[in-house]
Amino acid sequence: MPIPYHPKQASLVTVNFDGGFKPPEMVKSRLAVVLSKPIRRRLGLCTVIPLSTQPPNHIMPYHEEIDIGFDLPFPWERQCWVKGDMVTSVGFHRVDGLQVKTGRYGKRQYLIPQVDEAVFRTVQRCALHGLGLSALTKKL
Repeated sequence: MPIPYHPKQASLVTVNFDGGFKPPEMVKSRLAVVLSKPIRRRLGLCTVIPLSTQPPNHIMPYHEEIDIGFDLPFPWERQCWVKGDMVTSVGFHRVDGLQVKTGRYGKRQYLIPQVDEAVFRTVQRCALHGLGLSALTKKL
């Protein structure tokens, strides 16, 4: 599934981290923000930053609580924590929209909302901290 990308907004998706990942890596489905625009010769991949509904044990510069800005379908919550230390590239086979309902004939319906620019800047800043590039956060 191609993931829409806007330079000042990012898509909100779910990412299945099951299979192939082991703790301390992400190991379950998570709400995530797509950080990367399509990159030539990198078909089928996107870079994501996972979100968590639980605050981290020790809050670091790569963590920040955000409000997505709109209600999300169950089980996701609009208040969540950016996991800037967990930036990863995943194949589109792991990425899905947010399931909003099942249609009359059993067909699932999905939503791929966009986060606003302020939330996206926060996510980018956390990602830079998580990658050890804190000096670049002044440019955001």
